[in-house]
Amino acid sequence: MSAVPIWCLTCCRVGGRRPARMGLKQNGAAMAQLKILLTRIDDRFIYGQDVELWNGTVGSNLVLIVNDEIAADSRQWAPMRVAAPEGVWMRFFSVQRAIDIIHTATPRQWILIMVASPADALALVKGGVPITKISIGHMQVGEGKHPITPAVAVDDADVAALKELQKLGVELEIRYLPSSNPDSIQLVI
Repeated sequence: MSAVPIWCLTCCRVGGRRPARMGLKQNGAAMAQLKILLTRIDDRFIYGQDVELWNGTVGSNLVLIVNDEIAADSRQWAPMRVAAPEGVWMRFFSVQRAIDIIHTATPRQWILIMVASPADALALVKGGVPITKISIGHMQVGEGKHPITPAVAVDDADVAALKELQKLGVELEIRYLPSSNPDSIQLVI
């Protein structure tokens, strides 16, 4: 496949129109490189609330939901599409597809990446996606997981992925809401 801007692929708006709000908060220095405003780990993004809250804070015009399961099931896209503010585009990619296509983003695309797990975030970083900071919001308690904060539960695989992300130079924080004070992940793992 040739290099095509992300907005041309997997369109989720009727008619495949280009985003109306391109270039939010742009300056000349940032125009020359891929602009990932925030990467967020939160397993609740299926409801769209996290997308709406965080997009309003960072000012992205493109939200990438990166998760193999959701990318394969278009029925799960509807709640997130509804939450997208006017002029903000959403794409649903598998981890590998995101790695393959992220570098085709144009300088006018200001990107918010949402993933469900530390493993997905680590795969993106190892695949060459230039992520420098990750905000962790919610990771459900489940079998084999233990809570490290009221909203974040991890298992051994999560801890290993988070530690590897730190070794790769990615800054990690736990932050529930944009208005919350961030907690350092180093305090809890």
